[in-house]
Amino acid sequence: MNGMSDGHAQPDPRAAATKVVEVLQEAGHTAYFAGGCVRDVLRGAEPKDYDVATDAPPEVVAQLFRKTRAVGQAFGVMLVRLMRCEVEVATFRTEWGYEDGRRPDHVEFSDAEHDAQRRDFTINGLFYDPLADRVIDYVGGQADLERKVIRAIGAPDERFGEDYLRMLRAVRFAARLGFAIDDATAAAIGRHADKLDRISRERVGMEVEMMLTHRSRAKAVGLLGRLRLDGPVLSEPATDAPTPVLEALAAEADYATALAAWVIDRHHPAGGDLYMLKAKQLADRWQRTLVLSNGVSDGVCAALRELPTVLRWGELGVARRKRLLARPDWARLEHLAEAYTGVRGGFDFAAMQNDATGLFEQGVAPEPLISGDDLVAAGYLPGPAFKRVLAEVYDAQLEGRVADRAEALSLMRQWMER
Repeated sequence: MNGMSDGHAQPDPRAAATKVVEVLQEAGHTAYFAGGCVRDVLRGAEPKDYDVATDAPPEVVAQLFRKTRAVGQAFGVMLVRLMRCEVEVATFRTEWGYEDGRRPDHVEFSDAEHDAQRRDFTINGLFYDPLADRVIDYVGGQADLERKVIRAIGAPDERFGEDYLRMLRAVRFAARLGFAIDDATAAAIGRHADKLDRISRERVGMEVEMMLTHRSRAKAVGLLGRLRLDGPVLSEPATDAPTPVLEALAAEADYATALAAWVIDRHHPAGGDLYMLKAKQLADRWQRTLVLSNGVSDGVCAALRELPTVLRWGELGVARRKRLLARPDWARLEHLAEAYTGVRGGFDFAAMQNDATGLFEQGVAPEPLISGDDLVAAGYLPGPAFKRVLAEVYDAQLEGRVADRAEALSLMRQWMER
């Protein structure tokens, strides 16, 4: 279809994928929507994207569409650019020989039924013909959608042996969709859980991030514990202990906040002192095992380190409170404090919020009235005292004890002459 134009309409992924199916079928090929998009449509949800599966080999796909790009040539996967959208088009295939528990050693192009059989779970093994408005189900996926069950296609041990990461995908799908994991599938996860260490830590970390950045995060972590996957995931002893702080966390809390809450649930027993939590060591260890970015790891560490200070809000002076509120991660600390105190009690979170609102109205991070240049101009030699004196003068500014530059300079001299 070399003459087709992308046009200028608003991008419509479903329309683009339907056009791909139409072009392939008109050329004499079988072509359907495949996988997760079919699952979501049948559930009444809007898919993020639409994938197409076909019996046309990659070179034919490249001939039929003007803008294509091979993204997985060994697996017959092409990206088709059409109507300002990118549609993934994969040739039906079978796979076998998974020596590394991740990638197939052999791939062979096949038909729709065999392609469905090599997929992970029945709800992901469905096809849909948008032109005929017909679902093609070789694996019982429609029945499992109605039953709200995650079930491996065929023999669960074989499916997980092909890619052990599927065990984490089962947990993620079950949590997000609110489905149960089929008994035979769950039992197979238990038999293979210790083999998760054969999967790259980066891939494991990506699955964990997808779990913990979704509102179903607590259910996902609970399933990890019950299936004994939490140990291999974190390189720690497995536990099915409850996760009350994680459960109480606001839905909009970010990944670092969720990790910090999970740390507290796993490593801080009720009645223990938060100061005893080894924030840096735990954050470093989880950074390695989950391949966290430095930003996320630092965020976890800072949240765990500063939470005890937030929980002493009533004992803090105005300057210390304003410094906390001015932190770029204050929202994270606030989310964590709300969840922690909602579970553990002993803290008036609403009173802290009211006080914080008033302090924000006053301004929590005004421009400092003086700087190190003022100390040098006053004849003082740079040294360790500079930082301490500037901090003291800024605290006085935050608390309203100095109102202008002249008062700040006067206080600066007093501190330097002590």
